[in-house]
Amino acid sequence: MGRWFHELKVELKKVVWPTRKQTINNTLIVIACVVFVGIFIWLFDAVANALIQALFHLFS
Repeated sequence: MGRWFHELKVELKKVVWPTRKQTINNTLIVIACVVFVGIFIWLFDAVANALIQALFHLFS
């Protein structure tokens, strides 16, 4: 178990951590993508709902 922790410590020292600026930039990109996809899904749902309602009114 001690060897595993030692190897873990050695491997973590090899990690190149992002800067604060990179982290903020990447976070903003993810938030923008989530908002964009959310709006796209909402619009698709609204259009699909309108089409289905139109079909129901057409055939009923």
